[in-house]
Amino acid sequence: MKKKKILWIDDEIDLFRSHIIFLSEKGYDVSTVTNGEDALHLLDEDEIDLIFLDEMMPGMGGLEVLGRIKEKHSNIPVVMVTKSEEESLMDEAIGGKIKDYLTKPVNPSQILLVCKKILEGKRISSQFVTKDYLQDFNQISMLLQNNLDHNEWIDLYLKLCAWDIELDVHPETGLRQSLNEQKKECNKEFSRFIEKNYVKWLNTSTRENRPTLTVDILNDHVISSIEEENKTIFFFVLDCLRLDQWLVMEKHLIDMFKISKEYYYSILPTATSYARNALFAGLFPSEIEKYYPDLWHGADEDERSMNKYEKEFLQLFLDRKRIKLKNDFKYIKIIDPEVGRNFEQNIMSYQNNQLTAVVVNFLDMMVHGRSDSELLKEIAPEESAFRSLTNSWFTHSSLLSTFRSLSKMKNVKIVITTDHGSIRAMRGAKVLGDKETSTSLRFKYGRNLKVDEKHAIFIKDPLAYKLPRRGITINYIIAKEDYYFVYPTDYHRFLSYYKDTFQHGGISMEEMILPVITMEPR
Repeated sequence: MKKKKILWIDDEIDLFRSHIIFLSEKGYDVSTVTNGEDALHLLDEDEIDLIFLDEMMPGMGGLEVLGRIKEKHSNIPVVMVTKSEEESLMDEAIGGKIKDYLTKPVNPSQILLVCKKILEGKRISSQFVTKDYLQDFNQISMLLQNNLDHNEWIDLYLKLCAWDIELDVHPETGLRQSLNEQKKECNKEFSRFIEKNYVKWLNTSTRENRPTLTVDILNDHVISSIEEENKTIFFFVLDCLRLDQWLVMEKHLIDMFKISKEYYYSILPTATSYARNALFAGLFPSEIEKYYPDLWHGADEDERSMNKYEKEFLQLFLDRKRIKLKNDFKYIKIIDPEVGRNFEQNIMSYQNNQLTAVVVNFLDMMVHGRSDSELLKEIAPEESAFRSLTNSWFTHSSLLSTFRSLSKMKNVKIVITTDHGSIRAMRGAKVLGDKETSTSLRFKYGRNLKVDEKHAIFIKDPLAYKLPRRGITINYIIAKEDYYFVYPTDYHRFLSYYKDTFQHGGISMEEMILPVITMEPR
């Protein structure tokens, strides 16, 4: 391996001879100069990996040298070494984009630690990441052999998401394929778990025997917050938000908010027309159809027709719970950037409302847009890039600016959740049905539906799954794992067209295990 080159700039360099010998013995190639002019000349002639820079030198001072270095060699990390302990000097140096800061006298081990951290940190971290992942890989494989309960599945999924984020930082480990294969195996077992337990959850008489579901979120997190005195509640529903996407977004908020997270399971199908209506109504789809038939109609594939009564559902929920607000709640649906900017610019006008509910559709639009756009597929060819695209959007979004404004309010509490996640659909499942069958890729309802039971759950009795009956002969099928439904007609064309698109409506950890986030300003 090529030796890393270090340049040490100090007018009293002879005092550091023992340090330099020590670094040489550790495999570093160390050059020395006693002034800024010689340092800048050497940097033009040689390739340097790290610079140690004395702050107090005659002639050109350390901060001036730092500025000159950054003008031409901005990528070389610089460590400032100084006798001064003045905080203002530290601020100046940090403002000049130093990598680290050491106060004299320094010992050889301090210098070695800085060198390892800056020059070898990535390699060393990768070694430990690889070691830790292999331990977790084996642990997860053993867990899959057990009969996991709903809480243990959440813990397992959290571990997988944490590794997704970790491997985004360390792609050089080459572990991504291994993780993807393990997630695939986990989703296979998860689908079996859901198929075995879901109907039991829906028909149990006590909450203790099932996980938190979509229909519980308003009561558990919004109503309980409203009942706290002097709190202004903002309830955000980020359509189609996966847990790994939230973990990326959360990093931008931790300095502004105290953040806590809980988790719940989405109802089936994990589609906007079912899950979001259930979220705002606090009722299962069959109950919505039964009690509010005028508010449950339209085409499942058309969100605008099936999700236009969320405000009414929320009001009906509050009425059923006999919740009396100090003033009428506000409901906003952000469906384009202009609406988002208007909401951001007027956010202070909402601070006197006891409850403001906000639906943000961008992530769902991004999922559907990627399916139809070759450009977005090129930008986000796989899940790591999809998280990166999420991060890029959120970093520059009006939503982040809105949260930033809310962090400055007093007595505000923010509850954030989603209606469902999405999964990268990779395998086609051939399905048969008549011409009236619905067209969704991850779930369908219709007459005479046929599909391989390895690829989907067949629902003969919709009411057992608390789904609208829609007719005596209507059945549902819901895709498992990463399958998507394709008709035999022109099978190969549509198999290819929809492969590697992000979809929702089916059974997977990514679609069903969802976060509920509570944030309060620091």
